[in-house]
Amino acid sequence: MDCEGCVRRVKKSVEGMKGVTQVEVDPKQSKLTVIGYVDRNKVLERVRHRTGKKADFWPYVPFDVVPHPYAPGAYDKKAPPGYVRNVLDDPEASSLARASSFEVNSITAFSDDNPNSCVIM
Repeated sequence: MDCEGCVRRVKKSVEGMKGVTQVEVDPKQSKLTVIGYVDRNKVLERVRHRTGKKADFWPYVPFDVVPHPYAPGAYDKKAPPGYVRNVLDDPEASSLARASSFEVNSITAFSDDNPNSCVIM
């Protein structure tokens, strides 16, 4: 979004939808946040139809949501600070970003949260 006119146009395109309670537009990140009880696919189609612009779902999530945020599929240089690509929804990249059972067993074997863990002194 380059100008205030684009921001206003995008915001107006979804404000009148049934179930929408709050609309926030961040022009710096080209991000539209819609809060309320509304189908996300309908919001996407409405923005595309009313504005004539290309629109996609926000592909980034906070880095602490993804088990391995610096896995090859998750880390993205274009992501805003503190965010990584949402690999949990992507079947190709999710296998790279998830811990294997061996890694989980190795990590929990020495965990303070595990009462049956090993102690090395």
